[in-house]
Amino acid sequence: MSLWKIAWRSIEQRGLASSLTAFSMALGVMLVVAVLSIHGVVQTSFRNNANLGYNLIVGAKGGKLQLTLNSVYYLSQPIENIPYELYLEFLPQAARQAELQLALRARGEGRDGEFAPYVDFAIPLCLGDYFGRFRVVGTTPDMFEQLKFGAEGERAYEFAQGRNFQRRSDEHGFFEAVVGATVAAEMGVQLGDLISTTHGDPEGMGHGRKFTVVGILAPTGTPNDRAAFVNMEGFYLMKGHAKPLQAPGADGAMPGLPRPDDVATRELVAGEVVIDDDHSASLPDQLAIPPLPIEQREVTAILVRTASNLVAPLLQNTINEGNQAQVVLPVLEIFTLFEVFVKPVQLILLVLTAMICIVSGVSILVSIYNSMAGRRHEIAVMRALGASRTAVLSIILIESIMLSVGGGGIGWVLGHALNWLAGPVIERRTGVSIGFFDFAPSVNVYELLGGRGDVHWLSISSEILLIPFLLLLAVIVGFLPALAAYRTDVAASLGK
Repeated sequence: MSLWKIAWRSIEQRGLASSLTAFSMALGVMLVVAVLSIHGVVQTSFRNNANLGYNLIVGAKGGKLQLTLNSVYYLSQPIENIPYELYLEFLPQAARQAELQLALRARGEGRDGEFAPYVDFAIPLCLGDYFGRFRVVGTTPDMFEQLKFGAEGERAYEFAQGRNFQRRSDEHGFFEAVVGATVAAEMGVQLGDLISTTHGDPEGMGHGRKFTVVGILAPTGTPNDRAAFVNMEGFYLMKGHAKPLQAPGADGAMPGLPRPDDVATRELVAGEVVIDDDHSASLPDQLAIPPLPIEQREVTAILVRTASNLVAPLLQNTINEGNQAQVVLPVLEIFTLFEVFVKPVQLILLVLTAMICIVSGVSILVSIYNSMAGRRHEIAVMRALGASRTAVLSIILIESIMLSVGGGGIGWVLGHALNWLAGPVIERRTGVSIGFFDFAPSVNVYELLGGRGDVHWLSISSEILLIPFLLLLAVIVGFLPALAAYRTDVAASLGK
């Protein structure tokens, strides 16, 4: 009979105690696998957003991290708004003039914006509303036409259904929307649906004005999966989204707007444009609604990609020295968040779960060692039948390895089953999907051992490293009871 079979028979004889011991190891390994997998989810999310497609965010002065979290991940709350005129300074002459004309404020200023020569594009964001639990982002079609994403910034946004919204549509006017994949799935949104938003909070006051969904984004694994995007022109026309106008003139007209008897002007109340805040208006009336004048516009943030990384510090210094806004480097803020806050927490969790595995290993030691008192006669009989001391020691070590590795295997299955069950929740929260066979990220064993250089073939999943760890732990905890078996006095034990 082989030593492995003898060890297995010994485990069977103490079935309940052995099962509980293996299960304690399984729980420890399950927690380790879960923590390593969560680390992989966070790292994947970080990597997917490491190249945002833009390198600067312009926003109100305040916390840099708060501005980044709000503009990139749609977390936290907006600091404050910045003037719309600042956004125009990033646009070339043609686009700037088009913006002025669209807002009924064509001034004949034939010039590029002050910062236009230094940027490839500038995309405004208007935040503050919610669709269910998801953030609503007022922006321009450039959000999905010019912006790229992915680790190398090479992927263009694609639509699973429909198309991008338009600045002004012949069919829906200013009121078109695009929703992310997660929003569409969770809220049950389909093409052609009318969606309304709430102001300032998921449970806030609802806007009567509805947007028509014309596009559903394909999954991207980015925060944009968890947002609803509406045409910025329609966003401005909802109640509470405009700055108060100046006092009306003697003829009752507001500066920059048609006279009150103009068919396009619905109602002026307390210096604010109120545009039929419901969806009962007929299509001709809806298409006749004028855009909001520039004096009443603000933006929450501007996503900027500079023409060269060399000009980024110049723009940052120029804008930061003013009193209107600040410029942050989002990748730097994300990296700082990851290194300063996320990694230490993950390390603490990993250390705690590793300690749980060690405690489970100690329970294996206690279980086998306590059983030695009742097994001395059994060991003595084996020795009398010709088994060597080394064979007896090996049987105890094999028993410890079986309990440790067997429990670890069960724990691996339980850990990945836990990830699979939590997958939908993790995907809704982070935009990163995780399934049963998704392993923890790879680590380079050569670098881990202190080596340098690119030895990529030694990169393996950190979960695989659990195998030698469990084997080493089994040998360590099994050595003491194995040594006791090794030293068993055959004559004394047979006489009992």
